Amino acid sequence: MSRAITISHSESASEGRYEARVAGRDGMGKLTYSRVSPTKIVAEHTVVDNSLRGSGVATALVERLVADARENGVTVVPQCSFVVAQHERHPEWSDVMEA
Repeated sequence: MSRAITISHSESASEGRYEARVAGRDGMGKLTYSRVSPTKIVAEHTVVDNSLRGSGVATALVERLVADARENGVTVVPQCSFVVAQHERHPEWSDVMEA
């Protein structure tokens, strides 16, 4: 049985963070980024607590990042190795991800 992943987003002028939690489970995942211009961010780090590994949390975080980037006209520079790997698996994200 899959459980709902809830993702929140917070942002300041220079950085942002997505945090994910899974209903009924301890732990969380997060994806952090830096804003380098009004239209460009650098995805720096993705981390998921061991208790949530394999639950799809990290992928859900990147998918939310991509959706928000599209909605807000932002380009993502993938610096985090997980985000780079996901971009390689999803060439359809090239509209918002820099190579």
